[in-house]
Amino acid sequence: MTFWEQPQRGGNSFNRLPPDRAYFAALHGYGATWVRLAYDKWRPAQRDFLLGTADHYQGLVQSDLDTLKATLDHAAQAGLKVVISPLSLPGARWRQNNGDQFDDRLWQDRRYWTQAAAFWRDLARVLKDHPGVAAYNLINEPAPERSAGLAEHADADTQRAWYPRVSGSTHDLPAFYRQVIAAIREVDPHTPIMLDAGWYAAADSFVYWPTALEDARLLYSVHMYEPYAATSAPNLKRATPYPYPGTVPFAEREEQWDAQRVGHYLQQPLDWAHTRGIPRSRLVVGEFGCIRQLTGCKQYLEDVLGTLEEQGLHWAFYAFREDSWDAMDYELGTAKVPWSYWQAIEQLLPDPLKRQATPEFEPIRRRLQQP
Repeated sequence: MTFWEQPQRGGNSFNRLPPDRAYFAALHGYGATWVRLAYDKWRPAQRDFLLGTADHYQGLVQSDLDTLKATLDHAAQAGLKVVISPLSLPGARWRQNNGDQFDDRLWQDRRYWTQAAAFWRDLARVLKDHPGVAAYNLINEPAPERSAGLAEHADADTQRAWYPRVSGSTHDLPAFYRQVIAAIREVDPHTPIMLDAGWYAAADSFVYWPTALEDARLLYSVHMYEPYAATSAPNLKRATPYPYPGTVPFAEREEQWDAQRVGHYLQQPLDWAHTRGIPRSRLVVGEFGCIRQLTGCKQYLEDVLGTLEEQGLHWAFYAFREDSWDAMDYELGTAKVPWSYWQAIEQLLPDPLKRQATPEFEPIRRRLQQP
């Protein structure tokens, strides 16, 4: 855990092609110390990368594992630590690999808990000694609450009243994490484990967890895209996009969102951790961002980063040089990408675009370079 004793700044890698050493060196060159790595867009040997199939896990796919290990080597050689972040687990195939359908089987059938634990035990066994691995992020943006009667962004009292009704069921996220953590610790007692909050890692979704989990090497992670109605791609398709700062729909009401509201929203996991004796060094904002062409996106990044830096939290921006979705690639400024970008995707070729520091990237660049 010594790596996480001081605030760490990094970026997310959600690319369709496994990144090479030059990619990681460029991120490290800006001052990043870590990368949150998702591999589910990489071409798999079978149905799902590394899993074989999310329908029935039976063991790691060796050729996929070799690709992952080589990518970890590239990151380590470039000076970055890696948090491994699956988007899919058995019974929970990432929706973009699932016909845009939310796969809820993990939260309906406990057989998939057993398979997920076996997957992580297998992966930890082979990666526990890799010098580049800084943590295992068990699953990206879980949402067991979605089909269990809890509204997204419900108030704290409602969430606390809801949890006893699902405690011990397949919708019990802390219980799922305990089972997977126990499986990992059978083979790897040391590597830190990162846990996303529920409801897609929302910053207000740790509040219903009664206690911290028992393992001493845990990190607790939230993601920050709120107010999503303003920061997400569909907003730009509106006749009049929601502004930032400005009044934006949130939790079925209209709210004023600005630096103060951002800070208040991100205070919630801090308050939860404080009351449960969790040090601030165990809190991570694993993703944050906004659509780069949104007027006010730069201000949004300033406001989010201002809070994260003031609170001394670990963070990773979304996303660094993504080769299949340009909307949060701030090095591209506000210009539309050329046809060659999309052509490369269709032809499975490397991203042809050159990147550079832009005014839109400046809030991130400046913080990455701080000592």
